[in-house]
Amino acid sequence: MQVDELIKEINKYVEELDFVTTRKLIESNIEVLKDHKFLLKSNARELLKLINDQLESGREPLSRKEMSLLLALNSYANNFDLTSIKLIVKNNAKLFLKNDVVDYLNKDAITLLEGLGVIHKKEMIN
Repeated sequence: MQVDELIKEINKYVEELDFVTTRKLIESNIEVLKDHKFLLKSNARELLKLINDQLESGREPLSRKEMSLLLALNSYANNFDLTSIKLIVKNNAKLFLKNDVVDYLNKDAITLLEGLGVIHKKEMIN
């Protein structure tokens, strides 16, 4: 794929708010896009910056399966379904060792997981 075609495709997906496809395109062509980031729309540039920062810090991005697990966990937390939450935690313990998992959880899920001792409370600095 040519650079101009890639840029047009990424910008199109950003306009359609299809950030999953945009992220995959950026991840697979990150080196080319670093040199041509000025052609990207602002949301695509921010996504490129975020992905680049994650890769430089050594963090692996969450997979689609992990994202769907977190989405299900958020749903279970909204419904206060502790049995399902415990089942997800039991079967996917390594997922909760990643630092950026908390960023994808809603307030209900964070509160329940802190209460269960799965994640640590963030200290509030006043």
